Amino acid sequence: MSKKINLFFKGIVDVLPLLIPVVPFGVIVGAIGIELGFTPLETYATSLIIFGGASQIVFLQLFSGGASSIITISSTFVVNSRHLLYGASLSEYLNKLTIGWKLLLSYLLTDQAYAVSNIYFEKNKNENLKHFYLLGSGFILWFVWQIFTIIGIFLGSIVPEELGLAYTIPLTFISLLVGYFRKFDHLIVIFTSGVLSIILYQAPLKSYIILSSFIALALAFILIKLKKENSI
Repeated sequence: MSKKINLFFKGIVDVLPLLIPVVPFGVIVGAIGIELGFTPLETYATSLIIFGGASQIVFLQLFSGGASSIITISSTFVVNSRHLLYGASLSEYLNKLTIGWKLLLSYLLTDQAYAVSNIYFEKNKNENLKHFYLLGSGFILWFVWQIFTIIGIFLGSIVPEELGLAYTIPLTFISLLVGYFRKFDHLIVIFTSGVLSIILYQAPLKSYIILSSFIALALAFILIKLKKENSI
């Protein structure tokens, strides 16, 4: 077996434990799309094009709620903006690749793939074929996500509307926030963005998500700067 294939499968094996929460999340996204009135093809297209659970839910909810295209797209971008940092972090290891490789790996780069690949890249800086590790870890997550989104779409098509699957939207985002509850400054930012989204709910073009997010991010920047000044 060639080294490329070995690295590809190593990436798959290393990321497998991180795929456990991906399975129910994919099912939820597929089912929510149907619940919000999208066709199976439209719902699946979000998994194929956007390929990001939280951002897919934001897109589906805002679009179905009548938000403008600008607000829907910009909100989806804000949720996915952390990938800019992921890409910048890994760029030093992948700068010699062709543009085709960079585009493919950028598409497959997820939270889980970044977590394992960043560790591997740091330990194997001189490995010329290390991008096959990221290819493997990213591909298996993409494959699992597509399969379980389809399962969710199927379940959403047969589950009675009376069950109201849309209630899982806030539950999903609350579960994503639980890990941040342990730090006081994180709680301040979470509370601020939540309160502001309620206060600014009547903002034009459904822009309350963008406005509350940017104000909360500005507050986070100030808190980080104050912590650094106090630590000097």
